[in-house]
Amino acid sequence: MLLLFAVRLVRTGIERAFGSHFQQLISRRTHSLSAATIGLFLAVVLQSSAAVSVLVSGFATNGAIAVSTGIAAVIGADLGSAIVVKILSLSVDWMIPALMALGGGLYLKSRFHNLRQFGRVFLGIGLILLSLQMLRDAVEPIQNGDLMPAIAAYLESDLISAFLLGMVLAFVMHSSVAVVLMAVSIVAVASMPFVAAISIVLGANLGGALVPMWLTRDLQQPGKQIPIANFIVRGSTAVVALLLLMTFKLDFFPEQYQTADGLVLIHLLFNAVLIIYLPFTGIISSLMDRLVYKPETKEVDEHTIWDRTALDRNLIDSPQFAIACVHREVLRMSQLIEYMVNPVMKRYAEGDQDSIDSHQALDLKVNKALTDIRLYVADIGEHELVKSDRRKMRNFMEYAINLEACGDIVAKRLLPLASEKATKNIQFSDEGWNELLDMHKAVVANMSLAFNVLVSEDVEAARELMLSKNVVTAQERDSRKSHLQRILSGSEKSLESSDLHLETLRALKDLNSQIASVCYPILHRSGLLLENRLMNDAGS
Repeated sequence: MLLLFAVRLVRTGIERAFGSHFQQLISRRTHSLSAATIGLFLAVVLQSSAAVSVLVSGFATNGAIAVSTGIAAVIGADLGSAIVVKILSLSVDWMIPALMALGGGLYLKSRFHNLRQFGRVFLGIGLILLSLQMLRDAVEPIQNGDLMPAIAAYLESDLISAFLLGMVLAFVMHSSVAVVLMAVSIVAVASMPFVAAISIVLGANLGGALVPMWLTRDLQQPGKQIPIANFIVRGSTAVVALLLLMTFKLDFFPEQYQTADGLVLIHLLFNAVLIIYLPFTGIISSLMDRLVYKPETKEVDEHTIWDRTALDRNLIDSPQFAIACVHREVLRMSQLIEYMVNPVMKRYAEGDQDSIDSHQALDLKVNKALTDIRLYVADIGEHELVKSDRRKMRNFMEYAINLEACGDIVAKRLLPLASEKATKNIQFSDEGWNELLDMHKAVVANMSLAFNVLVSEDVEAARELMLSKNVVTAQERDSRKSHLQRILSGSEKSLESSDLHLETLRALKDLNSQIASVCYPILHRSGLLLENRLMNDAGS
């Protein structure tokens, strides 16, 4: 459990420090080799190929990347997770106190977001090494009893059972890295035959491919196709490797290498072999289109969907149910704002006026939702609510007002800029366009986090949202400086698009601020928000 907790600790720290940048890394890669390289890097960073597979599947569902690119990224991630096993299996127990002291100090004492997350990562790595040390120490005396030799002998005689054991453990633990490290630790104290350990490792690779399939089972097409393709590729290769192992035993592997290090090497080689599938990711993607069932979809009027209010007039005399209705309506407004914000940069790129006009019309639905909430709350009557309920209702109202402001920013600032860009045929510089895309992606990521905070009211998530808001603010400032530097260096495109670039930056920054406002009341109740920032800063 300590090993599983530590692996999760490292992954959480990395995701919270760099989560908004993962999509930017992958979405810019279209060549299979470059996508695989990014997948390998992310798996090493996150210490999990399953985490990368889930991330990539989500991006594919949203249309941010092609399925073939996602398959290549996951193949690279499989090799990356094997490299993680190699790194963590090194004899570096002497680093445990240093990593835990450094990690604990940064996490508990640092006031900077990224430093706290790096502290979480260092602490997690230290705990991983400690758990492996404890595992080796625990297994060593057991090998002298009767149970462990009997289990080891059975697994050696029945490699299929060993394979299935590795698969089940990897699926249950949701980490093939943890299972392989456990097998390496047991082999290191000579408590398991080498051939049985290989079979367990091969099964762990199959189980590791099952995990993202389970985690993405509710995704829409084409997100499901990527983990299924990885399962077919990785699983079939693991089965072939098991058949070879059962046929030739260890005749192909020198006895002097039948050690813990040798087991790590076999795991690394197995995942390196998967690279041979990279040139065929396009073919695999086409096969997935045919193999994976796509249910028929009926045409639905999206505008009709957004007209379905959650404000039930029949529940207005029951305050608790009425508050729930208001909460649901604010969530519906959030979904509508998300629907408006996501394709904004696509409108900039295409400049289709009909699409821009249709997009702007959605703001009327946002305005109507706010008006309906106001009337509904007025009809409930404040005298019907206790103090805590009045506070909830006031917070929902305030956030609904902020969401309406988000709709105005999209409809009255960003979309007119997209129309102006098309009308005047203005072109951004490559650097400027990429900066705008990156900022838009960061805002979209914060929007998703904000709406989760709206549902959960989780303090830690609200804190992360506040810190992410500050990251976007810094992103806007850096882009503005870079843009001015390009103008000073004589870039004609930057000069021509200057007003458009700067106004888009300001609009995205303001949009992000309105979206992130959901965290303020939660942080205030928890004592994590300063009452008067100016006064406190002056006093310090």
